[in-house]
Amino acid sequence: MFTGIVQAVGRIEKLNPLQVATGRLPLSDVRIGDSISVQGCCLTVVKKAKGMLCFDVSKETLRVTAGLDRPGEVNLEKALGLGDKLGGHLVTGHVDGVGRLAGRKGSEYTFKVPKALSRYIARKGSICIDGVSLTVNRVAGSVFEVNLIPHTLKVTTLKRLERGAKVNLEIDLLARYLERLMAR
Repeated sequence: MFTGIVQAVGRIEKLNPLQVATGRLPLSDVRIGDSISVQGCCLTVVKKAKGMLCFDVSKETLRVTAGLDRPGEVNLEKALGLGDKLGGHLVTGHVDGVGRLAGRKGSEYTFKVPKALSRYIARKGSICIDGVSLTVNRVAGSVFEVNLIPHTLKVTTLKRLERGAKVNLEIDLLARYLERLMAR
């Protein structure tokens, strides 16, 4: 489990296995087998070196995510420990789909989501975009809007998004389980 509060911006240096320079992410407590959120995707550490983590990434993961198939900056977060603060919302790191930045005006960012995910997105609800916990301000069909404060832009990869950019989306965990319960 994660919170969607990015701890560092790293950089994908190599593919297969995925090799990530971890930037300012402290690694002293990271062990082989630990889970790390990389651009919103939960990956397992398979190798650790000074300032570097390696992950095996399946074809399925690459098929359903964005941003793990090429060198570039990525948001990083270590998994929650028992007793840690929940600063964002509960995030699993299981990407539900890929959306696109439809536009931005100042601090307002508008995203288009796959139709199948749109029903899970609620005004004032939580959403995770590229591993970042955000609050939804508006929803209209398959489009939703969030506001990004200067701090979030400064410490995440969201500042580099251009119109049409693909992003990893994870819907609110409660919405996923509520739908399952209601179906029964």
